[in-house]
Amino acid sequence: MASRTRRPGAATGARDGARRRRVPMRLLLPTLLLVALVTMLMLRGFVHSEILADHRIRPEAATGHVPEQILDGGPVIDTRSGRTSTIRVPDHRLVLTFDDGPDPTWTPKVLDVLKKHHAHAVFFVTGTMASRYPDLVARMVAEGHEVGLHTFNHPDLSYQSKRRIDWELSTNQLAISGAAGVRTSLFRPPYSSFADAMDDKSWPVTEYIGSRGYITVVNDTDSEDWQKPGVAEIIRRATPHGGKGAIVLMHDSGGDRHQTVQALDRFLPGLQAEGYRFQNLTEALGAPSALTPVTGLDAGKGKAWIFLVQASEKVTDVMVVCLAVVGSLVIGRFVLMLLLSGVHARRVRRSGFRWGAPVTEPVSVLVPAYNEAKCIENTVRSLMASEHPIEVVVVDDGSTDGTARIVEAMGLPNVRVVRQLNAGKPAALNRGVANARYDLVVMMDGDTVFEPATVRELVQPFADPRVGAVAGNAKVGNRNSLIGAWQHIEYVMGFNLDRRMYDILRCMPTIPGAVGAFRRSALERVGGMSDDTLAEDTDITMALHRDGWRVVYAENARAWTEAPETVQQLWSQRYRWSYGTMQAIWKHRGALLERGPSGRFGRVGLPLVSLFMVVAPLLAPLIDVFLLYGVVFGPTQKTVVAWLGVLAIQAACAAYAFRLDRERMTHLLSLPLQQILYRQLMYVVLLQSWITALTGGRLRWQKLRRTGVVEAPGGPVPQPRPHSDRRPVA
Repeated sequence: MASRTRRPGAATGARDGARRRRVPMRLLLPTLLLVALVTMLMLRGFVHSEILADHRIRPEAATGHVPEQILDGGPVIDTRSGRTSTIRVPDHRLVLTFDDGPDPTWTPKVLDVLKKHHAHAVFFVTGTMASRYPDLVARMVAEGHEVGLHTFNHPDLSYQSKRRIDWELSTNQLAISGAAGVRTSLFRPPYSSFADAMDDKSWPVTEYIGSRGYITVVNDTDSEDWQKPGVAEIIRRATPHGGKGAIVLMHDSGGDRHQTVQALDRFLPGLQAEGYRFQNLTEALGAPSALTPVTGLDAGKGKAWIFLVQASEKVTDVMVVCLAVVGSLVIGRFVLMLLLSGVHARRVRRSGFRWGAPVTEPVSVLVPAYNEAKCIENTVRSLMASEHPIEVVVVDDGSTDGTARIVEAMGLPNVRVVRQLNAGKPAALNRGVANARYDLVVMMDGDTVFEPATVRELVQPFADPRVGAVAGNAKVGNRNSLIGAWQHIEYVMGFNLDRRMYDILRCMPTIPGAVGAFRRSALERVGGMSDDTLAEDTDITMALHRDGWRVVYAENARAWTEAPETVQQLWSQRYRWSYGTMQAIWKHRGALLERGPSGRFGRVGLPLVSLFMVVAPLLAPLIDVFLLYGVVFGPTQKTVVAWLGVLAIQAACAAYAFRLDRERMTHLLSLPLQQILYRQLMYVVLLQSWITALTGGRLRWQKLRRTGVVEAPGGPVPQPRPHSDRRPVA
């Protein structure tokens, strides 16, 4: 049953056209947020070499096209401006070079040792690591070391196109510029070795690198520290013979480098004692510095790059934490639902269970109705078949489609029509309570039908004087469509299983508007139905908890309701539900600090409702975002297995819920598709509710279009013979 307010006056055609052209905020903001999150993930994946990484290594090739002067020359190769020359480091000068960093663990230790022994070095940094740890690059430059390019994500350039090589160089340079405010002219190819190892595949790359203005630096000695051969062996391999100068290859990243650090602490003072000087490359060659300051637009681009990378790291770290939170919440909710719903089922189904003496007193059934001409006859006729004595009060809330006339024309006994001007569902319900003859009041929607036993099952818990309200078992009647089947799964698994859990915890948040019962005295004590929120059913339920009443669930009190059949109608309904729930939580937030039953509900019920109905669904899209990312860029097999595992848990939970409700399992065939499509709609609806709440917006009731196709199981209720001596009371 959807309540409503009066329609506002029609706007002008021009204004309507302008509104149609504008992108709705409910679509614009989620789209922008999704794009931002995906962009951050893509950037992080790029920086972590999960995207566009190429780990191929080319085997050795022939050397027929490599100039002899290169093969026999020094480790510094200059092919700039079309020339080909090499340079050797002077005797008794060592240029320590460190590849693949900076590393947050080992680079600081290497820098500390170099500083301790007053030595300078050259760090060939990758763009990925420099972007992630810019402070270490800045420290290198500040302490007199030089930095060089080592590509962005360490591919073998002999496999790459010139365009890819340019991209690797420029992005690597961008990271260094943003980190340290300098530009470098030094370059070392990944997987490089000595000059005489240059071959016909790597030499064209070296020539091209020179044409882009860079000097290629290889090495004279290789410590092979990445193999962790031992400190003494690292020193032996790194030491040149006969007092010659050398460029020494070491690593400050790529794994455990504790042997490298220990070897440096012995290597530096040992060779310094032999007259060696440890300098950066240009110091050793007596050349101008390879580093030049970056200013203007280039500096701004570098800083912006570092900012974005750092932001992506933080955003994704937060996303991972949120993913862990939502994963814990989802699993915790599943465990609670499975355990407590089982406890509830065993308790109410055990032999001899009774709430007390059978409740046989008559009941007033209130049917608030606004433009329910297509449904109201089915609704009223289903009540006429009730096995419990009832009166029916149809409150016509200003309908314009003849709803009241239809009920009056039926001429049924114990059915009254109360008319009022359109004032909304809470007002209609309060009007119905005021006109009810009996102390027990059942409320239902005008698009809902009851089974013959529904009212009887619904009021039995009132045998316990502590019970103030009872929630019935709402079922989707029009479940033959795909959207209907998805809502059917949601009702059985998400709503009714939840209600069993909340019943055991004594903090049920909502008596469904489609099927609920109340003590009149309980309603009067809390002031009746309120129009403070758009979820009057949640609002009144929370108010009853705070007043000390028990709210329980009657699983056999089944009602069949017509669920929305289009995406737009579903959107409108769920938007109102989620926003109204937020309003109710905020309205009753004072219960957190109160004592007694109100405080218990505030410290148990409100947190659970907030976590399971607001926070967890809002964060749940992260599961799908990481799923998509993992399938495309990450470990695809593990990602798919993880998602299937989550789906299996949900399927098990849904199957258990269907078993408890004695539903056919065939509808669960649409569960995987529901998880992919239906959930996304619910995410956006909840996000829109948050936007409305945070911006202070107001949401009006929206009437859903009904078809009147829902009937109680067994077909339509036969029409009784009219009683000529009974007239509906207006």
